[in-house]
Amino acid sequence: MARETLPDRPEARWLLLGVLVSAVGRGLTLPFLFIYLTEVRGFSDAAAGFAIGWFGAVLLVCSPLGGTLMDRFGTRRIMLPGYLLQTLGSVTLALAHHPAAVVAALAVMAAGGAPTWPGGATLLASLTGEHERQRAFGLQFALLNLGIGVGGLIAGAVVDITRPATFQAVYLIDAVTFLVPAVILLSLRGVGHAPPPHAGEGPRGGYLTVLRNRPFRRLLLFALFLSTCGYAQIEVGFAAFSVRVAEVSPRVVAWALAANTVTIVAAQLFVVRRIEGRSRTTALALVGVVFATSWVILGAGGLAGGGSLVAALCVILCASVFACGETLLQPVMPAVTNVLATDELRARYNAATTMLMGISSVIGPVTAGPLIGAGQGTVWVVAMVAGCLVASALALSLKGLLTAAEDGRPARSDAVGAHPSV
Repeated sequence: MARETLPDRPEARWLLLGVLVSAVGRGLTLPFLFIYLTEVRGFSDAAAGFAIGWFGAVLLVCSPLGGTLMDRFGTRRIMLPGYLLQTLGSVTLALAHHPAAVVAALAVMAAGGAPTWPGGATLLASLTGEHERQRAFGLQFALLNLGIGVGGLIAGAVVDITRPATFQAVYLIDAVTFLVPAVILLSLRGVGHAPPPHAGEGPRGGYLTVLRNRPFRRLLLFALFLSTCGYAQIEVGFAAFSVRVAEVSPRVVAWALAANTVTIVAAQLFVVRRIEGRSRTTALALVGVVFATSWVILGAGGLAGGGSLVAALCVILCASVFACGETLLQPVMPAVTNVLATDELRARYNAATTMLMGISSVIGPVTAGPLIGAGQGTVWVVAMVAGCLVASALALSLKGLLTAAEDGRPARSDAVGAHPSV
């Protein structure tokens, strides 16, 4: 299945290799940022939540600029400095002792991630045809999680809150892994250039043009709810609830994220094959239901509490069920985004989804940290479940705004085309 899923162009395959290597570094640090700030650097739960939310705020501010610059000057030219900024930010975070230095490090990492995250999707979309794009995004996500899982397992066996140097080591290794995709991109001189202007003019339109696309606006609203009540909760909400309410050890959190990764790596390519030719909006709606189910399971672990075996199993099962939703989301969301995008504004379309990550990365931590820290874990679980179900409803409402081809369904001869820009 992996061979069948690989993109045809070798440049796209090299980009996927860069994703895998950098993901190992991400896995070394992703599960432990909240624990690093609270247990090693002495942040309170609320302060750690606000610090991580600050990362999202900077990402939100920088993402639109990154999209504009990539459309104007070429994706490659803007992504390369982004990788260097992420390297610098990770080194600073490893060595930072003062809260101001931590905040500065997170800001630098966010500024670097603003072009590299949407830029990677833009490059992959430009190097693949519509017939293989959904499969390529699915493979990208499988490799991303394989790398994160390997990194998470290594970090779980190494980090120790009584030995700060172990945390510093994983952040320094993370910094090195950002340089690998940068070197790969440097070697691919023929990709990531700005599209040629039409009739001597630059790209027409901007973010207002993007936002006039009605189905894309609905997709963004769906993504806002799903990301706020899903991905934005992993670093703070999931980790804090597991440690503070279910009272499991950080090592159980690491094993839970490893289970998440194993589920994704094992199931992603199978899921990609199963959803081909099926409604993408239905798949997105199912994601919300699956995410909601995962939070219900985590809530059950909180009721068991006391660091019991049941609590630990619920934490691990939550992460595994969450992974099932991810295998549906990650091939479909970028496929819908890029089928709605134009070549001239493709980076802006992908940057807009990154902006949503920025918004959710602000809302998620600054609500989860204080709520769970104040003993309101049940309120947090109920809010997450409700938000995921709202996202499902929004995904279902999107179907009527897409043509059959855009929705990934076989076209019917009597189908009436949707009007996506109205």
